[in-house]
Amino acid sequence: MERAVVVVVVVVVVVVVVVVVVIVVVVILVVVIVVVVIVLVVIAVVVAVITISEKTPAKITIAIDFSVVVVAVVVLVVVVVVVVVVVVVVVVVVVAAAVVLVVVVVAAAAAVVAIAVVVASAVELVMVAAATFMPANISITSSSNNSSNIIYTGF
Repeated sequence: MERAVVVVVVVVVVVVVVVVVVIVVVVILVVVIVVVVIVLVVIAVVVAVITISEKTPAKITIAIDFSVVVVAVVVLVVVVVVVVVVVVVVVVVVVAAAVVLVVVVVAAAAAVVAIAVVVASAVELVMVAAATFMPANISITSSSNNSSNIIYTGF
């Protein structure tokens, strides 16, 4: 029974650690993806808005193209929403798997404890039956005519 409790505790600790690690990794991936998307959007906007004037080739003018900015913001929002949805789904699946694993381990531990109780009860019944139906002392004596007598002394 103590082993079953130790097994359940160990499995629960392992499941909690795995869930925490998965959540941390997913959060790190989300941060990295968002940073990369922001950098890519900034690069796209900078490339789109810097134009070289044809009248004065040496002069660089910055012209903001709002359609490019809007498209970049929309793409960024869509990517962030998709990443958040994926993260939520992954976390829900991992937590559900952890809960199922804990339930299975607890059920297995309960089955082991139940089997141990049944075996202990059966052993106790056999011992009680042996003590009840068998004599406590058996005395075997031999007579002079080579015949043996079995005498029960006490119950």
